[in-house]
Amino acid sequence: MTLAELRLHLAPLIADAAIFDGWSEEALAMAADQAGVDRDVARLAFKGKSGLSQMAMIEAWIATIDREMAERMTPEKLGAMKVRERIRSLVQFRLDAVRGQEEALRRATAIMAMPQNAAASLKTGWSSADLMWRLAGDTATDWNHYTKRTILAGIYGATLAVFVSDESEDKQETRAFLDRRIDGVMKFEKAKAQYLGRERESFSMMRFLGRLRYPVR
Repeated sequence: MTLAELRLHLAPLIADAAIFDGWSEEALAMAADQAGVDRDVARLAFKGKSGLSQMAMIEAWIATIDREMAERMTPEKLGAMKVRERIRSLVQFRLDAVRGQEEALRRATAIMAMPQNAAASLKTGWSSADLMWRLAGDTATDWNHYTKRTILAGIYGATLAVFVSDESEDKQETRAFLDRRIDGVMKFEKAKAQYLGRERESFSMMRFLGRLRYPVR
């Protein structure tokens, strides 16, 4: 395997070990032993600028979830659903994928929240949100492309925060939280579309030029 392939191969095993040992050298060693991989090679796969990179391990774990989601949540499976249900199903798939690994997720979230990891965390969150929207069939290329992904990343992050502490049966509190957040976004999108539609229908060149000259304060 290439180092990139090795990272994806080891990441789920590291996540399992991280429940007890955190995203650490010990977790990596346990995963390497379990996979029959030389420990030094495993360290090389996750080497950062100043030694073992926790973010590299976490990013690889998230990448494996992204990959599995893309493989399992096919257009055929999602096609008959409304957009709201597609997004809900995609987020729920990701939550189900980490059931039993809540402590690893909690520790990963803390690491991702560190200032030095902010840029990498934002990039990772955006990438997962982008993938979910693309799997849901979104083809927007205008500013909606960015707002949709920003909002979904926020919903997903907030839902994860509820998920890691949810001790209700079958994570019902998390499911209800996710449903409320998606309902709120869909109502906002509907209202926005209606407003923009009225703006387009009642467009006035004189009013537009007037706003340029006398901006609304």
